[in-house]
Amino acid sequence: MSGTSALTVLKKVEVEGMSSDGRAVARYGGVVVFIPFAAPGDIIDVKVTAKRKNFVEGTIAGFHHYSEERTDPVCPYFGTCGGCSWQYLKYSKQLEHKQALIGDIMKRIGKIDLEEVDTILESPGSYYYRNKLEYTFSSSRWLTGDEISSGLPADRTHALGFHKPGFFDRVIDIHECHLQPEPTNVIRNAVRDYALKMNLPFYNIKIHTGYLRNLIIRNTADGQVMVIVVFSYEDRKLSAGLLDFIKKEFPSVTSLYYIINGKKNDSVTDLTPVLWHGSEYLVSEMNGFRFRVGPNSFYQTNSMQAARLYDKIKTLASLTGNEIVYDLYTGTGTIACYVASEAKKVIGLEYVDLAVEDAKANAAANGIDNVDFYTGDIKQLLGEGLFGKEGRPDVIITDPPRSGMHLDVVNEILEAGPSRIIYVSCNASTQARDIALLSEKYEVKYTGPVDMFPQTPHIENVVLLVRRDNFR
Repeated sequence: MSGTSALTVLKKVEVEGMSSDGRAVARYGGVVVFIPFAAPGDIIDVKVTAKRKNFVEGTIAGFHHYSEERTDPVCPYFGTCGGCSWQYLKYSKQLEHKQALIGDIMKRIGKIDLEEVDTILESPGSYYYRNKLEYTFSSSRWLTGDEISSGLPADRTHALGFHKPGFFDRVIDIHECHLQPEPTNVIRNAVRDYALKMNLPFYNIKIHTGYLRNLIIRNTADGQVMVIVVFSYEDRKLSAGLLDFIKKEFPSVTSLYYIINGKKNDSVTDLTPVLWHGSEYLVSEMNGFRFRVGPNSFYQTNSMQAARLYDKIKTLASLTGNEIVYDLYTGTGTIACYVASEAKKVIGLEYVDLAVEDAKANAAANGIDNVDFYTGDIKQLLGEGLFGKEGRPDVIITDPPRSGMHLDVVNEILEAGPSRIIYVSCNASTQARDIALLSEKYEVKYTGPVDMFPQTPHIENVVLLVRRDNFR
């Protein structure tokens, strides 16, 4: 392929597998090719869109043979919205590829010689599984291919939906999403209609003007619903009109909040939600536990899978009732509460103040009195000072953000020397990187992926590490 232009079309390329970023992988003349929306078994022509040092990127220019792994996407926005990029793959095949990717990542990045990866735990539902979605108001709407090809006039100025991948200032106007159960679609569409009728200004992220910024909807399995509207500035008359409309039109809404966000980014976790109507929080039940979910709470987005994930963690911890357990990045304390009955004591560490408030409330609501929570930077909290106060950990459970654990945290874990570490992650690459560092004193005894995010390439992975005898 030397000397070929970026517009080269590669003929009859046979797709071989899937990459960790969700794209399909093929080889053409010894060169690796990455193609979105292709499936293993496809034979396609590929239009090269970019040439890199060690690979090329391209798009599907035509089909010679369709893979048997394919299925028809259910979403009309598939291929435009980037949220469910694996919808075109049969769910059984998604699971196979995710399991294979975990094995590859652990060996390639973690340098772990795995005997086997446990069978991936499939989600009870592959659609309508999310309990939270965040939509964006935008004064700049992305038109679909069908709208453009129709030649008909289209409103380019108002959208309530999801960002177009790669375009921070363009939003796809979503009328039906298959990720969250109703009434999410009904509420979102009614809010859009009201805003248009009342001429409420949609936000322009380029020049930071407009009033309506975001709409966040949370729900529980038993039908509780929280709606959060984010405004860019305070206007009591405008906000009252919209919030009272939601309250009247949807009396089943359990909690109704608003947030004023005057910043130049959409993050609201550092802002104060204001309760307009209803309860301060939702209550999500999980295997006999009751967890408080507030407007800024972190809670596993796939409620159906969360209990099964926590059961796996509890089993791997192998607690006898005599252990001191440290739960790093505890969030709202769900894992800490889940394992507390089988431990002597659980110490939860978290860097978000509001999350720890929820964690303490969750422990109290469930009658759990052998957990303590600390707020602060994990790498500063974890160490001899805390060990002297609470005792050294026998077991550590860690569920860090996608970026993984800071090197100082890894070193403190090595220094603490717990007998077992259960490492939970939604990013297997950073997880494998950290495990490679922990391998100085620990060996991997179990690896098991859990599908928390059907229709996407994202994977939750659980790894058990056991301290080697010579480091006791």
